[in-house]
Amino acid sequence: MRCSNPARFRQQVRFLQRQFLQTGDLPFTDVLSTDIVSQALTAAGVAWKDRLYTPLVTLWIFLGQAMSADHSCRAAVARFVAHRVSRGQRACSSHTGAYCQARKRLPEEFFARIARGVGRALHQASEPQWLWRNRNVYLFDGTTLSMPDTPSNQEAYPQSNKQTPGVGFPLARVAGIFSLSCGAILDLAVAGYSGKGQGEVTLFRQLWDLFRPGDIVLTDALMCNWRNLCSLEQRGVDTVTRLNKALRRADFRRGKRLGKDDHLVRWGKPSMRDVDRETWRSLPDFLTVRECRFWVKQPGFRSREVIIVTTMLDPREVSVAELADLYRMRWNNETDFSSLKVTLQMDVLRCKTPELVRKEIWTHVIAYNLIRTIMAQSCHRAGMLPREISFKATVQILEAFQPFITVYRGYNLADRDLLYEQLIDAIAVHQVGNRPGRSEPRLRKRRFKKYDYMMKPRNEVKLDILKRLTK
Repeated sequence: MRCSNPARFRQQVRFLQRQFLQTGDLPFTDVLSTDIVSQALTAAGVAWKDRLYTPLVTLWIFLGQAMSADHSCRAAVARFVAHRVSRGQRACSSHTGAYCQARKRLPEEFFARIARGVGRALHQASEPQWLWRNRNVYLFDGTTLSMPDTPSNQEAYPQSNKQTPGVGFPLARVAGIFSLSCGAILDLAVAGYSGKGQGEVTLFRQLWDLFRPGDIVLTDALMCNWRNLCSLEQRGVDTVTRLNKALRRADFRRGKRLGKDDHLVRWGKPSMRDVDRETWRSLPDFLTVRECRFWVKQPGFRSREVIIVTTMLDPREVSVAELADLYRMRWNNETDFSSLKVTLQMDVLRCKTPELVRKEIWTHVIAYNLIRTIMAQSCHRAGMLPREISFKATVQILEAFQPFITVYRGYNLADRDLLYEQLIDAIAVHQVGNRPGRSEPRLRKRRFKKYDYMMKPRNEVKLDILKRLTK
């Protein structure tokens, strides 16, 4: 990291930390540390002059843009101008060009390292009572994101081949590893929507170096294949997943019976496909797994029979009921992605180049992890679990308090600590509803406005309109 004004750098780090309660006597205040920021700048090779849009100022504005209902650059720069005026500083230009150039100058690795660093620091600081049987449990899943229809975005992230050219939008596939205990995103991979090496299984294998012996990975049925389970078992990592019925069928009359709907079976090594010969030969000929079945009797669930596959083989250590409860926690993965895509509005991205699209994704992850940190602080104070507090309510309350946190001048330390305490106390009030067995229709009541869909590229539609007008 090469900075022309170290004192100003430290001042900007402290300002960024204050926005997300990373100062004072609160717990988890080392999640966004100076070391994480400086290491990210150093690793990314960032050097800057003492200009207006320094890397930390740019990151702060970008975070506000990700968290705001109005994602536009104009609104983001306007908030920065208002902030300078409120602190008695000279107003800068409200044009967005300088800010957009500053975003473009920062490398993608800078955003990625801060996102990973914040998420992993929060996960490592998780309290013991947040863990499942004193073990780290990780959730893995994938989703897709849309972005503006520009030539560069279409080239990097082509739209679905089922759509007419010029009508659809570029699609990116995103896969992430979440912490079950605190909800933080620990790592993320971005790829195209379709094509060789772009699927969720490939992305999962790119990310699994994060796991350590003794960890548990909770995934959906797509990850349930011989190679994944065997490779993770060799690393000392247990897997809990649902049986992929497209690949295998469970026969509880075979294998070693452990109890009702619970047995051990040996899966033979499949033929060599997506690995080299040396790796294939190093894998064992058989893999022993545990298959157990439970039935869902509550209304509203699509599945009635659920067959779980796991490498936790001892029924005295983990019962079928405990495995069923653990697998049900995989639904947190869906709500976590919903928090990112709906609450933080990451479903439709705004940047017009692939590099900026990836930076926008990582900025949303940073904002998400910092919000999870504030939720962890509230849980620590209230004696609750992070999964019991509403993410949406936390964003709303933080947004309401943000102007008072930003305008820090005139506050002494006691006033600041009181403001922080009132904020986290307000967050703890809004708990997620306890609604076991909730059943809701997957339907929309509100009707859409009756506009026809665009079935041709926009320029062709405009020409058709002009032809009709000139007749």
